Amino acid sequence: QVQLVESGGGLVQPGGSLRLSCAASDNIFSFNVMGWYRQAPGKERELVARTTRGGSTMYADAVKGRFTYSGDNAKNTVYLQMNGLKPEDTAVYFCQAAGYYNNGLVYWGQGTQVTVSS
Repeated sequence: QVQLVESGGGLVQPGGSLRLSCAASDNIFSFNVMGWYRQAPGKERELVARTTRGGSTMYADAVKGRFTYSGDNAKNTVYLQMNGLKPEDTAVYFCQAAGYYNNGLVYWGQGTQVTVSS
């Protein structure tokens, strides 16, 4: 049973930083793709950052230069470092993993709230 557990959300002032964590129940390299998505109130869920097993990482234009994706294989954990936060970054952030040993399935964490406000 694959599980993804996010943590690290909270309330931060504009310009501040947060680091989100996503702990997986298995080695992060057992997935073809891992990434972060977010969903703001009244909006559709959107991609924030995604990386493939081969190490190729892409970012949404809205977060390029401010957010950084990383992973720690020894801890089965991936991170999203968020700097220069803006009010429009306010959303529930979800960890996603796909292709667990190439099984074609997609898994989601429960989400963590990030609120950027003064």
